[in-house]
Amino acid sequence: MVRSLWTGASGMIGQQANIDTISNNLANVNTSGFKKMRADFEDLLYQTIKTAGTPATEDTVTPVGVQMGHGVKVSATQRMFTQGALQNTENVSDFAIQGDGFFRIQMYDGSYAYTRDGAFKIDSDGRLVTSNGYKVLPDVVLPQGFIPETLSVSQDGRITVKVPGQDDPIQVGQMELYRFPNPVGLTAVGENLFKITNASGNPIAGRPGFDGMGKIVHKFLEMSNVSVVREMVNLIVAQRAYEFNSKTIQTSDNMLGIATGLKR
Repeated sequence: MVRSLWTGASGMIGQQANIDTISNNLANVNTSGFKKMRADFEDLLYQTIKTAGTPATEDTVTPVGVQMGHGVKVSATQRMFTQGALQNTENVSDFAIQGDGFFRIQMYDGSYAYTRDGAFKIDSDGRLVTSNGYKVLPDVVLPQGFIPETLSVSQDGRITVKVPGQDDPIQVGQMELYRFPNPVGLTAVGENLFKITNASGNPIAGRPGFDGMGKIVHKFLEMSNVSVVREMVNLIVAQRAYEFNSKTIQTSDNMLGIATGLKR
């Protein structure tokens, strides 16, 4: 019964982590470029009371052993990099990736981060930056006096604009995308950004639409890939599992109370 108390407690802790993961998904349902997470679980160590195959008689062995489990723990919180829905914004500085790949961002300390959120802005120098002012790489500088509504981005990442006095648009930059051998190994650092780890592997640069890279969709944003209905169902399942584990603790406590009351 003491083992069942700790087993039930581990189940409650695990389901609390599951609910925390689901709540974060639901909180970011309208976050552009957000990728939902899933809590994965694994069972804990087992106490082997009798090993399968132990001799029963001179000619036979026990076909099944006796093992007692000790509960569950969270083994991973895996991010699901499935494609989110594309939403038309009509904003000239919005970019969406349809397919594989990330935008590269330069942080204030010079390090690199990666994002699927293409809600970029144009700063006072004519550079493409994130909402927090981080530069989008490769560095794109729009010419002074350009006509904002003429800003155009092709599916392969070529950025063109028109300037007063010229009839034909001029190319001012070329977007690049980056993909990873194991994008699930990236670590989230907030602000819709990811950083590389030893598990993710090194970034592979490429031109949009070529060599397995996704395409750039201009004036669109990739929305979160969170399904509200599915997350609500997962939330109900997690809540019920939490209740079931609490019942095992209550039952074990009642059984211990019966045992301690035998002397009376």
